[in-house]
Amino acid sequence: MSTTIYRQMQERLDSYSVGFPATESGVEIEILKKLFSEDEAELFLVLSPSLEKPEDIAARLDRPVEELAKKLEDMASRGLLFRLNKNGENKYGATAFIHGIFEFQLPHIDRELVELVNRYLDEGMDQSMIGVKGTFLRTIPIAQSIPAQHHVASFDDAAEILRGAGKIVVADCICRKSKELVNNSCGAPLEVCFLFGSMGQYYLDNKMGREIDVDEAIKIVGKAQEAGLVTQPATSANPSGMCNCCGDCCGVLASIKRAENPGDLVYSNNFTRVDVDQCVECGECVTHCHMAAIEMSDKGPAVILEHRCIGCGVCVPRCPSEAISLQLKPEEKRHALPENSFEQMMKMMEIRSL
Repeated sequence: MSTTIYRQMQERLDSYSVGFPATESGVEIEILKKLFSEDEAELFLVLSPSLEKPEDIAARLDRPVEELAKKLEDMASRGLLFRLNKNGENKYGATAFIHGIFEFQLPHIDRELVELVNRYLDEGMDQSMIGVKGTFLRTIPIAQSIPAQHHVASFDDAAEILRGAGKIVVADCICRKSKELVNNSCGAPLEVCFLFGSMGQYYLDNKMGREIDVDEAIKIVGKAQEAGLVTQPATSANPSGMCNCCGDCCGVLASIKRAENPGDLVYSNNFTRVDVDQCVECGECVTHCHMAAIEMSDKGPAVILEHRCIGCGVCVPRCPSEAISLQLKPEEKRHALPENSFEQMMKMMEIRSL
């Protein structure tokens, strides 16, 4: 019974977001057993991402409302379900493993879960994240890398995304916090992940973050970019969140980095160029590139490996001779973004089904 119910749950989660694939070792089942009891797994399976009131779920399952409402709230408070509170009324729904159940473990993640998830990344989850080909997160250029004459569309500008977000909640980075638990963190700033709208409210309700204003949010992004982090909002014109990540700790970037062609797997409208006459061959750009997309040529000047460049601009302000610049891709190579999170999820499902 237990293996069957957890396998059913794995298959359901695999249909959401970046997926939750099966592995030869079954480490994904170990993760689910650590987080969910059998009863909780059964309840998860009768829900969908469409939010429902406890009364409606109880009627559908022929269970007492009060008992079920208590169970739903307990699971939501432990990050096993998504909860939306609107006008004093709670609604609940199933959620993906990433972004979702894993990130929602922020207040109580432990070393055992970190080690299980790290195993899972190596055994199958990394390929699943690569498989959605950039439709989960995208990179936008850091502010210092944009020339004054280079106009950046509002959806490619971190400050403009924050100004249009409404409610802004900032939380610790679950990936970097996980690395700290196994003494393997890069040491970059921790409180750098933003959640907007109903997702932000969920983080507030579960005491996983704090609400901030636009000015503080922009300052946090600035400090994150000064630390060399890659700014990654969700891949939609109206994202539900925005992370500031590194290739050492971030599960998504680390997975993409292991691929042969990161540049083809990330939504980005920019690419990097080197002025060989200005390059002083110091190697600073090589050191700071998260994708190993820059090499020093036999003759000295830095060379951009276009198939690996994700257009984040981290290397630009670190070049002492201003030899590196960020440029817009030709219009035919720029990406049109899904309008909202629903369209983004549909796009991911479409790509993963190919």
